[in-house]
Amino acid sequence: MTTVATPSLWPPHSQTTATLLLLMIFSSLVQISWCNQGKVNFREKEKQVLDQILGPGRYDARIRPSGINGTASAGAATLVSVNIYLRSISKIDDYKMEYSVQLTFREQWTDERLKFNNFGGKIKYLTLTDAARVWMPDLFFANEKEGHFHNIIMPNVYIRIHPDGSVLYSIRISLTLACPMNLKLYPLDRQICSLRMASYGWTTDDLEFVWKDGDPVQVVKNLHLPRFTLEKFLTDSCNSKTNTGEYSCLKVDLLFKREFSYYLIQIYIPCCMLVIVSWVSFWLDQNAIPARVSLGVTTLLTMATQTSGINASLPPVSYTKAIDVWTGVCLTFVFGALLEFALVNYASRSDMHRENMKKQRRQCELEHAASLEAAADLLEDGATTFAMKPLVRHPGDALTLEKVRQCEIHMQPKRDNCCRTWLSKFPTRSKRIDVISRITFPLVFALFNLVYWSTYLFREEAEEN
Repeated sequence: MTTVATPSLWPPHSQTTATLLLLMIFSSLVQISWCNQGKVNFREKEKQVLDQILGPGRYDARIRPSGINGTASAGAATLVSVNIYLRSISKIDDYKMEYSVQLTFREQWTDERLKFNNFGGKIKYLTLTDAARVWMPDLFFANEKEGHFHNIIMPNVYIRIHPDGSVLYSIRISLTLACPMNLKLYPLDRQICSLRMASYGWTTDDLEFVWKDGDPVQVVKNLHLPRFTLEKFLTDSCNSKTNTGEYSCLKVDLLFKREFSYYLIQIYIPCCMLVIVSWVSFWLDQNAIPARVSLGVTTLLTMATQTSGINASLPPVSYTKAIDVWTGVCLTFVFGALLEFALVNYASRSDMHRENMKKQRRQCELEHAASLEAAADLLEDGATTFAMKPLVRHPGDALTLEKVRQCEIHMQPKRDNCCRTWLSKFPTRSKRIDVISRITFPLVFALFNLVYWSTYLFREEAEEN
């Protein structure tokens, strides 16, 4: 049988070119297929992982995670690491003894039931916004008065689940917390306000809170408070024992120092000015009764009003505060200036009465002397002058006059006192009282300031140390 060769429709070089073209097209299709197979939708994988670890019948949020040794038995408490980020401190109320703070609160623990495959590091963590889907520690703030979450625009809360089973819970909250204060040194005081966090139902055998290593409390930069300065903060534990067991507790103590400049301008300097104004009455004439009375009463009422205004912003306490000592002494000085005018007025009237008595006595003596001279003249006219000599002078007159001179010499002071000499320049007692008050009141007030500031500033430094 003879085979007849059919001539090819393609030249030899054309066949080679077509083969290469087909190979290139095939390799491109294979690469595209491989790329499509390598591109994985990890968002879809996250959904699958969440369904796998949190699906129905797979995870029970009512059961706490295993403890330190991997079991949920007694003696294996679940460790929860806590840290806080202080965002702001809006107010510190002295009257209600409370303070308001906004913070980001974070908890971290390990739940082995939540471990998952991270697909070679492609999934770093899973994020949830519903805290009810996983087990949560039953933490509460022990000294809380009021509090609320933030839901604008979305709830400010998230839960991150890492491949190794560690869970991070973060939430932004605003709290009003109780802060018992000791106001003995007010306004030169320092206050310690605490933030206490404890477990409500789980005892230390089941749940234990610990501060995060490294930086447990963070404070926003440029934290501004109107009347206080945050000096430092201290972290500690505060486990509490009750008749139902021992419960884990953490606390952070915030040390606040009160800014004194506000009180210096608003309280101390005005009080000093009122006291000094009350001394102006010492320089007024003692007969200017309306001016001195109005000045004393006005300063006294102003001082009393300022004292009541200060106490209105503070709680009623059973002890004496530093500001009470200051306002009390200033009020005493103002009241003393008013009493000084009453004493001056009494001394002035007494001086006037004494001067009137002297005038009347002098007038009587003059009238008596005139009557004696008139009688002597009558006797001389009757040539009975010799009979009047015994009435005018008798032998004992010379001796009596000599004794009087000796007594006067004996009663005269041997040396004049400088203060008495200076006071003798002011003839009346009322004037002397004013002059003495001009010196005594400022000196005593300056001495009080020295004792006051040295005492309370020293006590402030002692408490700081």
